[in-house]
Amino acid sequence: MLQFNENLVSFAKTGDDDYPPDSGDLKKLANLIAKFAPHDGRFDLSGYGLHVVKETKTTAETTHTMSQPGMCIVAQGAKRVSLAQQSYEYNESRMVVYAAEVPIGASIIKASPEEPYLCLVIHIDPQKLIDLILKVFPCGVPKTPNTQAIYVGHNNPKIVTTAIRLMNLIVQQEDADLLVPLVIDEILIRLLRSSAGSSIAQIGITDSHAQKVSRAISWLKENYATPIKVEELAAIARMSPSSFHSHFKSLTAMSPLQFQKSLRLQEARNLIMTRKVDVSRASLQVGYASLSQFSREYSRLFGCSPSKDMAQLRSA
Repeated sequence: MLQFNENLVSFAKTGDDDYPPDSGDLKKLANLIAKFAPHDGRFDLSGYGLHVVKETKTTAETTHTMSQPGMCIVAQGAKRVSLAQQSYEYNESRMVVYAAEVPIGASIIKASPEEPYLCLVIHIDPQKLIDLILKVFPCGVPKTPNTQAIYVGHNNPKIVTTAIRLMNLIVQQEDADLLVPLVIDEILIRLLRSSAGSSIAQIGITDSHAQKVSRAISWLKENYATPIKVEELAAIARMSPSSFHSHFKSLTAMSPLQFQKSLRLQEARNLIMTRKVDVSRASLQVGYASLSQFSREYSRLFGCSPSKDMAQLRSA
């Protein structure tokens, strides 16, 4: 059963008070995002490491996907995401930072044709983040007890106004190639200087626990169908098995083998729903030796059996 996560981090600068963005600023940001989203869907802003999302209706079904390191600033509407047994919500008053690639379920919970869900997503490149970390933390990043994959906190008004300047630059296209990267850096610096900054910095710190676990996650993404022991994954991450298991579960909210199972099931559903691969073949392709076990675990994750998904696809 999903549990709603109410543990909000602070994206305000240490010492500053958390206060909500101005409603007029959110409206400005919503209008700017809408310029690049003529209809529902995701729209990449080519060359800038950004994309915007628009949805005019709530979603009845959960979409299963992999998160990517980045931050999402919602100008209008609301979204719910789930990771393992945890559920998170973000909207105009809350922003989210994804610190790792993890399998999530997502659904739009507030949207309409008159007031669509509108979101700006800024990708976080761990290599680029390193340079900013050295500037923000010249004496080293303070230690953090635990890292996690998803951080949700009150929207930072200064980040919202900086995002408005960012989008205006892209609209006007005056020296955008030169100025947009600098404004993105400003947003990331504000993020790193927030109370949650030292935790988020783990994304870019070489040989941090987060980066070591990310090494194992990358291997699992490429080799999800290959049987592997936790000890072998720990060696890939260059950690002891006990430390690896502990930090992997802290970051992803699941064990390494649960994580691999989730990857397998997501890929199986992709094979069934988009490539029309039959159920038994999809089961084998993603690494299951038992069709009955595959069907059981597929139904538990997606809420319906793989054969039912296949039947719906054929009748569509």
